Amino acid sequence: MRKLSWGICVALWALFTFWYTDFGGPLSDAEIDEYLSRMDTGSGGAMNLERLRTFLENDTGRQFLMVNVVDYADDPPDMPGAVPGASAQDLMDIYMEHMYAQLFRRACHPTTAGGAVFGAMDLVGMNTVFRPEAWDMGAFMRYRSRRTFMDIITHPDMSDRHEFKMAALDKTVAFPIETQIYLGDPRLLLGLFLLVIALLLDRLFSRR
Repeated sequence: MRKLSWGICVALWALFTFWYTDFGGPLSDAEIDEYLSRMDTGSGGAMNLERLRTFLENDTGRQFLMVNVVDYADDPPDMPGAVPGASAQDLMDIYMEHMYAQLFRRACHPTTAGGAVFGAMDLVGMNTVFRPEAWDMGAFMRYRSRRTFMDIITHPDMSDRHEFKMAALDKTVAFPIETQIYLGDPRLLLGLFLLVIALLLDRLFSRR
């Protein structure tokens, strides 16, 4: 039983890690061209394709976090498919309804999110005409890889949803980071949890 309990814990961790990790390595040139051709058809919304190509060509194959800073629109326009007078949050919810479905099935998810409790505490080299000190929320979104990121934003379900996001915002900043310190990585947390379970079971069986 002791060997079985250890085996089950190791198997569970291995299965989760296999699902949670992209083992495909950096994107190939053919993959990049394919993804960008999908963007050309309108999928994924407005995005600078040259900057996107550079981002993809410098792929490391690793996971990354997208840092999002958001300022919601005070008076968003009426959008087809939404009730008249819908708030910015309502419009964002319509966008995220499909976004979350694509994220979670590919091991992508928010790691941290919260509403702003004050304006920017430090500003350097920013144009104050656009009120960079005013933000409503910030969030970190984990992506399994740049390949997975492209699978999500080029998915057909997202092609007609990006307009809701744009209508919901006055401004936003989003940029990717590759983690050097990430103590909340679920692979680490699950490994520690299963290790504790295995040790407790081992101790229980040894007493018997």
